Amino acid sequence: QVQLVESGGGLVQTGDSLRLSCAVSGRPSASVAMGWFRQAPGKEREFLATISVSGSATYYSPSVAGRFTISRDNAKNTVYLQMNSLMLEDTAVYSCAAHPTSGPSAIYSNPGMYDYWGQGTQVTVSS
Repeated sequence: QVQLVESGGGLVQTGDSLRLSCAVSGRPSASVAMGWFRQAPGKEREFLATISVSGSATYYSPSVAGRFTISRDNAKNTVYLQMNSLMLEDTAVYSCAAHPTSGPSAIYSNPGMYDYWGQGTQVTVSS
């Protein structure tokens, strides 16, 4: 079992930055590929970013590429999502997800590939 706990959400203004954290427990984070997703009210879950076990490979949704950065610190069993230039449409519940894998460069954008999910953290962007 893998447990994921997100933190770092909150209320910010347009143009602000925010860094989300996802603490991984239950197994070493160095054995799971990770992804960040979000879901706004009335909308489907949206893929944002994914990072491989080693951190050597990343992939972003075009909607956030260039503004969001995913990273990980396996020594701290934590994955991050740095969000810059936040916009009103970034308002959503943000969740991290984990996929156990032995592939050091494997990344996944399909939410169906993820076995474990955090409870989510709310990010609200106001004007």
